[in-house]
Amino acid sequence: MRRVSRIAVAGVATAALAVTVSACGSSSSSSTTSSSSSSGTSKGIGLAYDVGGKGDQSFNDAAYAGFTKAEKDFGVSGRDVEPQDGESDADKTQRLETLARSGYNPVIGVGFAYAPAVKEAAAKFPNITFGIIDDEQDKAANVADMVFHEEQSSYLAGVTAALTTKTNTVGFVGGVDVPLIHKFAAGFAQGVADTKKGVKVKSQYLTQTAQEGGFSSPDKGQAAAEGQIEAGADVVYAAAGLSGQGVIKAAAAHKVWAIGVDSDQYNQKALAAYKPYILTSALKNVQGAVYDLAKSVIKDKKPLSGEIRGSLSNGGVGLADSNPVFKNNATLQAALKKAEAGIKDGSITVKTS
Repeated sequence: MRRVSRIAVAGVATAALAVTVSACGSSSSSSTTSSSSSSGTSKGIGLAYDVGGKGDQSFNDAAYAGFTKAEKDFGVSGRDVEPQDGESDADKTQRLETLARSGYNPVIGVGFAYAPAVKEAAAKFPNITFGIIDDEQDKAANVADMVFHEEQSSYLAGVTAALTTKTNTVGFVGGVDVPLIHKFAAGFAQGVADTKKGVKVKSQYLTQTAQEGGFSSPDKGQAAAEGQIEAGADVVYAAAGLSGQGVIKAAAAHKVWAIGVDSDQYNQKALAAYKPYILTSALKNVQGAVYDLAKSVIKDKKPLSGEIRGSLSNGGVGLADSNPVFKNNATLQAALKKAEAGIKDGSITVKTS
């Protein structure tokens, strides 16, 4: 096993797969055969989605993009499985173990909610490589911890918001009140404060736990954003998974700016009606992390393990520049270039809480 601290940026595209139903959740698969092998060989990638599931146009869809590109490039089939409402850690563990037992390798849990399940499943299947996104495990030899400096890209989102607002009020909507989302909020608020004094940041978390729907309820996101917009916010940044679609919808309805997250939401087909109001997105290269782990197992035969952290320095996080309004703003681009250089050289230390 080799331990690394960098991830490569991989260009990916999404594709549609047929949907079926299994005992541990709905899934899509290009393979109809099964295998009980757990010898470490692979018949493809196993991917288990976080709350919100495929179609969130954000976090889960970024993982799906890496999954489908790996299938195509490495000539293997894969199986991706949806979460179920109200499921327990035991349900997640069963899902991962079923994928491992069926011969999928690597098996990846999308989201920190899979932490207990990955730990338990990895101990039972030492010859299978497991990956978890957004959580750091106890350095098991067969687990890759795919994590990111979300605070860095969020800082740049804060710079963008501060230089775009005309009301001197901006908003942040976090899906769930947990340490991971605190990183987004802290980086954003610091980026705003360091860029333009006097700009107010209105922050709200949708729920205290993921089980309450903070990452999977567009209606909650929309209501939160509308409250912030009514209070004067003319730029709203969402780190809320599927709930972020509601934030973007509210921004478009009120003709203010939204900043998306994880995927380049300006280019997501399901959000096309709102794209004139999606200024940019704070990216993290989830698709590249999924792809690179699959490559290390299936093609390179040298499975990655340990911490694999994406940052501005290695291209693991950043801002999308698809919107011409964002890309062609010379003043903003100069400020972002300066901020990014400061983060990379250490002269700017971005807070995580």
